[in-house]
Amino acid sequence: MTAALRVVPTTPPVPGHVVLDQVRDFVARFSAFPNEHCAPMLALWYAHTWVIDAFYITPRLILSSPEPGSGKTRVLEIAQHLTRQPEMTAGGSAAALVRMVAAGPITILMDEVDTVFGANGAGNEEVRQMLNLGYKRTATIPKTKGDPASGFTVERLPIFAPTALAGLAGRMPDTITTRAITIHLRRRRHDEKVEAYREAKIIRQAEPLREALSTWAISAGERLVGTEPEMPPGVDDRPAEIWEPLLAIADEAGGHWPMTARAACTHFVFDKNTTPSLGVRLLGDLRALFTEAGTDRMHSAEIVARLRAIEDGPWSDVGGKPIDAQRLARELSLYHVAPMTFKHNSTNAKGYVTFPTGTQVTQVGLADAWARYLGVMEQLDSAAGSSSDVHETPGLIDNHAGHFTGGV
Repeated sequence: MTAALRVVPTTPPVPGHVVLDQVRDFVARFSAFPNEHCAPMLALWYAHTWVIDAFYITPRLILSSPEPGSGKTRVLEIAQHLTRQPEMTAGGSAAALVRMVAAGPITILMDEVDTVFGANGAGNEEVRQMLNLGYKRTATIPKTKGDPASGFTVERLPIFAPTALAGLAGRMPDTITTRAITIHLRRRRHDEKVEAYREAKIIRQAEPLREALSTWAISAGERLVGTEPEMPPGVDDRPAEIWEPLLAIADEAGGHWPMTARAACTHFVFDKNTTPSLGVRLLGDLRALFTEAGTDRMHSAEIVARLRAIEDGPWSDVGGKPIDAQRLARELSLYHVAPMTFKHNSTNAKGYVTFPTGTQVTQVGLADAWARYLGVMEQLDSAAGSSSDVHETPGLIDNHAGHFTGGV
């Protein structure tokens, strides 16, 4: 663990927009970011750690890359000098953080987070709970204390803390990524120049910025309580929730920051490089398979074979083994899509259909899930003529009524 640098304000507050400008410029000196929105977003995120008491939500910050050596740790090292009470840790060694968060306000900077969520992370359940739930102020973890002689009691430890996580792409669960702002870092090209990192010098140069952030926080903290910043068009629900603190800080800072922050928000919320959840990826691949085959129905065995054949898909290794009909059914059940028995290509077996979707039943066809989670679905023109091929087995399907059976 790295001890936090304690800063006692000794100078008058610098205007918020000036402080953020200085932090942004400092951050940009040491990293080759993939776009112009990263440094401003990081400046806002670092600033929010100083006024965390004003907010109910703290967005997770994810630093992701496909390969090591892409600058994730460097961003955390800079964050260590610009955030409030930073605690630098690496993966599985972080169990003590649960107690540390409960003891007082800290900012968690976790490298090698792959070890927490990977196959060998079974002993890190408390840390996973903290990372999953601790973005919300009311989150707690129950802990038992006492002994057999005097008896046991349960205490609930608060786990709310600003948290930055660095790890390899694709290794973090949806419960984290949906509560996070993610920077997809890449290895720096030879022609992308950044300033050399010399920690002793960085500490000296960062001290005035930390003091400015601390002084600004004392001045601005009370004004940030209860603020409800206006969101950019299309940003609502969970994305609006996690961006609210950063936009509130930008509005408080003034200058160009309200516009700059909303441009960054729009970029990150609608980032095309954001990895979809496994379920959404499955729905997207199924829509592509059905469209390519020109059909509105497909048996489970054929779906599984086609999914495994997708060259860049995850379906050959889902939780350590290839996807099968049981896993397919389990994933789709989360979207209220269930298999049903029908005759297709002269074979009677279980599978999935696009239409019809039933609005009065709990189980629906794929089209409903596509429309809800993938946006407007392209019509499968060639599928319209094949609906009469459904085999109406009693108790399995009442054609066009939407009565679906479970099972595989």
